[in-house]
Amino acid sequence: MAAESVSLPALHREGHYSDRVVTCFAERHETVDDMMRAVTAEHAGRDAIIDGTHRLTFADLDQKVTALAAGYRDLGLDPGDRLGLLIGNRWEFVAALLAAIRAGLIAVPMSTRGRAPELSYMLNDCSAAGLVYEAELADRLPDATNVPDLKVRMSIGDHPDAANSLDRIIARGLTTLPAPQAREEDTAVILYTSGTTGNPKGAMLTHLNIVHSCLHFRHGFALGPEDRSGLAVPASHVTGLIACIMAPLSVGGAVLVLTAFDVHDFLALAATERMTTTVMVPAMYNLCLLRAELRDYDLSAWRVGSYGGAPMPPATIKALADQLPGLNLANAYGATETTSPTTLMPLGDPEAHTDSVGKAVLCGEIRVMDDAGREVAPGETGEVWIAGPMVVSGYWNKPEATQASFIGGFWRSGDIGSLSADGYLRVFDRKKDMINRGGYKVFSAEVENALAAHPAVVEAAVLPMADPVLGEKVLAIIHAEGSADADALRGFCAERLSDYKLPDRFIFRDDPLPRNANGKLMKAVLRESLSELTASKPA
Repeated sequence: MAAESVSLPALHREGHYSDRVVTCFAERHETVDDMMRAVTAEHAGRDAIIDGTHRLTFADLDQKVTALAAGYRDLGLDPGDRLGLLIGNRWEFVAALLAAIRAGLIAVPMSTRGRAPELSYMLNDCSAAGLVYEAELADRLPDATNVPDLKVRMSIGDHPDAANSLDRIIARGLTTLPAPQAREEDTAVILYTSGTTGNPKGAMLTHLNIVHSCLHFRHGFALGPEDRSGLAVPASHVTGLIACIMAPLSVGGAVLVLTAFDVHDFLALAATERMTTTVMVPAMYNLCLLRAELRDYDLSAWRVGSYGGAPMPPATIKALADQLPGLNLANAYGATETTSPTTLMPLGDPEAHTDSVGKAVLCGEIRVMDDAGREVAPGETGEVWIAGPMVVSGYWNKPEATQASFIGGFWRSGDIGSLSADGYLRVFDRKKDMINRGGYKVFSAEVENALAAHPAVVEAAVLPMADPVLGEKVLAIIHAEGSADADALRGFCAERLSDYKLPDRFIFRDDPLPRNANGKLMKAVLRESLSELTASKPA
């Protein structure tokens, strides 16, 4: 069943964070907790979270959130304290997060793939006072002496180092909770960036950011209470947190939790629970086509399949359209610093704009700038700068990094792209990933997209390879399923790309390419493993 249509809202300009003037929704909730209380009052009996055998209505979720929030405060956590969340895709993640916000704490989700030094860095960087963690992940935790500010530990499942378990806190049923008096410019969540160079930075997501991103998804994808969102990407990163959890919950929709991505488990969940929307990376859609017959599953309710990281290869779009004619494929582009969406492809547009990541969200503004900080003409290439109420206020405890990345109300994305006269954005590459092959610019993303169109290629990464004559050549790293060799792939690319863009060397891998918890390729890891070939570029 399609979501009910939503009329376009009133917008106006407002000043925020002392130095920004941005377009905002005229009518909105002040805080994330206000938004959740309102949706619970309207949709108390509807499903909010389906996680295996756990089915929580909005009323159930609200009760757990209140008990946890009161429990946090009773354990000595105060408004403004940071609370680390080392929790995978499960209902407790949502409850623990919303409870932190209700208690006036700042939630700090962390990847369950993180190791003790990484977790120690983040917990110390934000001076976290509390931590909620899965007991099964206890061996990842830093020693207490390495995180001196961490005074409260709570486990999911029993663990001797925890002051309490979430189950016991909820069972106590505390309800007394002083109002934290949050304001919309206050930080609600800190999300650490991928840290491809140096230590990660903590992006400060405010209530203003999260509420606006939920509204952007609501209006961009016509979300309503009938929608059921598949959570197949990590909950602890911005796509899972905002696009797959907060956006559907904000309209009274349900979240369908997948603990880890497996093609058949995902498709079975989508069919059984009548999934209507999801956001995944293109490789996940490609795996669905390679490893399953989609017609074997009843996916008739699936109406929006969003994806990010790169435009979907036309061959994948065609294959999905053939097997799922009711599915709207919608490219999207965003980042942690933009609280997920910067652009969304208007529904029904992907076939006409397969090389684009869509148009700016309703309150967003995009400029493409040259190296001197001047806006370029439509269609010309430059760095993508982004403004709007969804752009974070800055980086936690990093004033110099904030000043360098946020200029005149715009966030400098570091991405190279172009903007058409009618507002469609194309993203070609990261600035640092562009290859200079004898004076010719080669955008790695363009070559990766050409390779991904080959039916045997699951995923591809393109890197600069040091060359004494040309400076750099094109290196392609391939994970394939089926028949693919260097000559076949080079010939395939030759039909689609100029000769100077063709890969000069191929490396084939049996295992998937390294990705961070948000599904983005970790090219720094690949560069490091191939340092003798890629010495012309810093990691």
